[in-house]
Amino acid sequence: MRHPQFRMNAPIDFELLAGEQLAIVGDNGSGKSRLVDVLTGKCALMPMNEVKYDFAPSMAKLVSDNVKYLTFRDSYGTGEGVYYHQQRWNQNDIEETPLVRDLLAESFRMAEEGLMRQSVFDKFLVRDETPEQRNARLAEEKAAKEQMHQELEKVKGHLYEIFHLEELLDKHIILLSSGELRKFQLTKTLLTNPRVLIMDNPFIGLDVKARGQLAEFLTLLTKETNVSVVLVLSKTDDVPGFVTHVVPVKNLEVGQKMTLQEYRMAMEPVPERMLSEEKEKSILSLPYQNEYHSDDGSELKQVIDFRNVNIRYGERVILKDLNFTVMNGEHWALSGENGAGKSTLLSIVCADNPQSYANDIVLFGHQRGRGESIWDIKKHIGYISPEMHRAYMRDIPAIDIVASGLNDMVGLYRKPKPEQKSICEFWLDVFGVKKYADTTFLKLSSGEQRLVLLARAFVKDPSLLILDEPLHGLDLKNRRLVKDVIEVFCKRRNKTLLMVTHYREEFPRNIDHEIYLKKN
Repeated sequence: MRHPQFRMNAPIDFELLAGEQLAIVGDNGSGKSRLVDVLTGKCALMPMNEVKYDFAPSMAKLVSDNVKYLTFRDSYGTGEGVYYHQQRWNQNDIEETPLVRDLLAESFRMAEEGLMRQSVFDKFLVRDETPEQRNARLAEEKAAKEQMHQELEKVKGHLYEIFHLEELLDKHIILLSSGELRKFQLTKTLLTNPRVLIMDNPFIGLDVKARGQLAEFLTLLTKETNVSVVLVLSKTDDVPGFVTHVVPVKNLEVGQKMTLQEYRMAMEPVPERMLSEEKEKSILSLPYQNEYHSDDGSELKQVIDFRNVNIRYGERVILKDLNFTVMNGEHWALSGENGAGKSTLLSIVCADNPQSYANDIVLFGHQRGRGESIWDIKKHIGYISPEMHRAYMRDIPAIDIVASGLNDMVGLYRKPKPEQKSICEFWLDVFGVKKYADTTFLKLSSGEQRLVLLARAFVKDPSLLILDEPLHGLDLKNRRLVKDVIEVFCKRRNKTLLMVTHYREEFPRNIDHEIYLKKN
């Protein structure tokens, strides 16, 4: 690679053959995304190292038409307009975002254009052929384009059926849940008729049913079309069965391609524990900050109390007659179908959703709408979510991101004071990313960004820890580390946990209550 900052530690030897379905696997920060940048032409290479492509039988010539990269990092990976934190909960701003129907129609139109698009070489090529040969060539090209069109219609029908997209067509894009948005992104990308489809952690954010549907669809896709699927995976213990080969990436070096069976035999077990005893003792001995008490100074017993809460946007009901009580010191796991209202519930607790004022809700012993500010609520809460990750798009040092958690700011940043810097560095060290303290946020991998945002959630020693799918994009060792940290933190006095996940194996050991939401 030309730019030293983006170079791998060894030359890349990589080949993807027709009929192969590939998984690129590796730890967070190992170089998986850099390899993808090379394959998609994003990274400038030395002239003698240009990537060679053969997209036959595709009629499209351009790399951008044939190779599509769909990133499922928690910034949502979309360019559907400007986004800011809390936008999803504000009705006035929702109306300014496009409908799912219109965006999918545009993707299908672009796919149709891609079937007909010619390169500059094709436009000016003078062929030495007879009229009969020319007519035969044009007829062959027309038949090939018609076949591609039929395949595209078949893919569209499958996607609309398995993901129930008819239910989403009239929704504004900003109203889609994390899982629904991933379904939309996948559909939009597949409708562009790629020859090679590269997907970064495609299963994160999907409920159990949707994950199974996606795996089945990708299996069908690889059998019925010429698409080659490349999965980029951090959670490497559940590589789907349709994958034929695996390429491991480690320490910015691309390993040898192997069969899926060979990879499974070579997998190393994850340690039972990743957090050291020294760091565990340090967490347990931290001085208490931001503890909440009742108005009379006694220990608060009730943290959250929802009484027949209803949330709706237009005709769509998100939460209906929800009664939900969380007591001090309880540790809850929240799960449910995509679009059932999990993130909406959390947005109410975190004082991000204006509709909380129209409902009977008590937080930290105070009735919402009776004079307390959102900052009175937020000062007790440590929070991470897909929406939050999406909102952090400024390229500032990681330690400043962590320090923003001390003041509950997203979008406004200031240098931490000397006494604040030490606690920021402490939590960066706990999550294994202290070495990136001065590295700017957007230069980190998605997994490394997630660890920084987790440090931000813990930095003010919150009484209520709200973790919305906190393990997204993390490799197996970092998943174990984060679970260790959560479990140790919740051993401390008066620590309450509310955690959203679609994987039961992600539950910390100290979960003592569960709630499951279904779509209305």
